[in-house]
Amino acid sequence: MNILLVGSGGREHALAWKIAQSPLKRRLVIAPGNPGMEKLGELRPVKADDAEGLAALAREIHADLVVVGPELALAAGLADRLAEMGIPCFGPTAKAAQLETSKAFSKAFLQRHGIPTAGYGVHEDVASAKAALASFQPPYVIKADGLAAGKGVAISPDRQDAEAEIERMLGGRFGQAGARVVIEEFMDGEEGSLFALCDGKEAVLIGGAQDHKRAFDGDTGPNTGGMGAYSPAPVLSDAVVATAEATVIRPTLAGMAAEGAPYRGVLYAGLMMTAEGPKVVEFNARFGDPECQVLMMRLDGDIVPYLLACARGDVSHLPPPVFKPQTVICVVFAAKGYPDSPLEGSIIRGAEQDFGPHVQVFHAGTKRRDDGQLAAAGGRVLSVCAEGDDIEHARERAYAAIAGIDWPGGFCRSDIGWRALNR
Repeated sequence: MNILLVGSGGREHALAWKIAQSPLKRRLVIAPGNPGMEKLGELRPVKADDAEGLAALAREIHADLVVVGPELALAAGLADRLAEMGIPCFGPTAKAAQLETSKAFSKAFLQRHGIPTAGYGVHEDVASAKAALASFQPPYVIKADGLAAGKGVAISPDRQDAEAEIERMLGGRFGQAGARVVIEEFMDGEEGSLFALCDGKEAVLIGGAQDHKRAFDGDTGPNTGGMGAYSPAPVLSDAVVATAEATVIRPTLAGMAAEGAPYRGVLYAGLMMTAEGPKVVEFNARFGDPECQVLMMRLDGDIVPYLLACARGDVSHLPPPVFKPQTVICVVFAAKGYPDSPLEGSIIRGAEQDFGPHVQVFHAGTKRRDDGQLAAAGGRVLSVCAEGDDIEHARERAYAAIAGIDWPGGFCRSDIGWRALNR
């Protein structure tokens, strides 16, 4: 098969690494890719939000399958364009991707279909949003409606902070993504991420993980796109997963199909384990980053048949995915200043050495300089992943690899996996 993979982050590097191992792969083209993917496939300089350019590239290479990594490509309608061309696409249409691209749509959908989630309100002006805070108890959860690269969520400890956050979001901090805000009831509990491969009607679960959203140790600092993850996550017990499949995943698929937007691709359900059971925090219409990295390392076998079955609309013949028994952890190495103003251009040494069979370093925000050296080119720059017999063993390997990378311009959290360790 000729496969086109769309994206340039750590998630896409992990997908490329896994797809490249498939005996079904004849040719792998990655657009736009990053330096870490150079040896896995052909890189083409087409941006992830250029739906027409990507569709033309898919036609040029006679793609048998297009795998969409980032949400920007989905929001741009790439899956819709490919459907018109008859090219199988792993990723939902723009209408179905609204489960991620609009939090207001997602919350209303959950309410319409009786899927458990927090109470909420949607507001377009500062005055009504501030007034609505009286209906909620602190801490206040305030979210930008649209895509904000994982940074559009604020948890405010008091009303003064919440009002300031409302002013920032509706005042243009996130551009059009912040033209509306969603104010939510705070849910107390532990969070986990569950992933399902969907064909529009049915779903095959493909594991779970737990990530770390806050920038700094002890879950402090601003929200980010994710500073680390591990799988399996003890919080996602067999009982929790069975409940979530019955109360969240299957009703979501049925509801989207009933509303004329059948969902094909991976559905990422961010779940809060509350006293009343798992409730939806958010949906994502693609693999999480860095959750994808740990899932791809744990997956034992070929990913391509699963991606293709979703794209073709029939996962009924697929066996449940098999996972290695080991724990995999990912520690994100980010540029200093992330998430607000990451410093770009600093030289990274040692990231491309051979760390052995139990460690993988996936690139995200990297670039290759003219002199061949690797440099930082984004906020989250490297995903350092390691497998081990348990969470402690995996952590030791990951942090040992980080110690072997010479990058004074980067930082990482030192406590990834702390919840699992505390258990």
